[in-house]
Amino acid sequence: MFRSVFAAALLSAAFLAAPAHAHDGPLSPDRKAEIEALVRDYILQHPEIILESVAIMQAREDAAKNAAAKQALVDHREALERDPADPVLGNPDGDVTIVEFFDYQCGYCKTMMKPLMELVEEDGNIRLVLKEFPILSPTSEAAALASLAADRQGRYKDFHTALLGLRGRLTTEAIFQVALETGLDVEKLQADMKDPALQAHVRKSFELAQALSIQGTPAFTIGDHVVPGAVSKEQLAELVAEAREKG
Repeated sequence: MFRSVFAAALLSAAFLAAPAHAHDGPLSPDRKAEIEALVRDYILQHPEIILESVAIMQAREDAAKNAAAKQALVDHREALERDPADPVLGNPDGDVTIVEFFDYQCGYCKTMMKPLMELVEEDGNIRLVLKEFPILSPTSEAAALASLAADRQGRYKDFHTALLGLRGRLTTEAIFQVALETGLDVEKLQADMKDPALQAHVRKSFELAQALSIQGTPAFTIGDHVVPGAVSKEQLAELVAEAREKG
């Protein structure tokens, strides 16, 4: 990036320092050295222009990423919010939809569970769509498949809450112990976990995350915002209010 800034400065200086008439050929070595010296001296006297240029470039990159993310939300809205295979908590007929991409081994996802569920319950008009996004390990994938299988037994919320509330290292044994404790038919759960349809559904979450440039967990979509990382309950409430206002 710094080289790009320096190159831009060099070109500008070359333009400003060149005579009014057009050059018929390349700069002579002496002329080139003179311009490079001018640029070097200017940057040494005004080093802040490097940081200013970097800040401008970063702002432009961020703006481009935000615009791309908003367009991706428009393009993939149906798959994000209305996939019939996704578990939905809260009010299934709510006027605002929050989509969460999460991993059962993600510490920040565990931290977010309580404030997120409090907001959903206190608001009463939020649809919470949960996207299994097991990026941390094969055990994460096993937990995701188990959760989707639990949904087939009508026990997704209980299992999801218990699994995210689990402390310590997540293991296959722990997953099935939680299933047993939440009243699931473990034998049926294990059989359903092998269904290619569940594995395909998890892959769809990865494809959506890629389209939205989501690379970690948790990540949320609310209205026309993609929100990476853990955020406060208040921030979530503000985004919900904004989405509700925009309709």
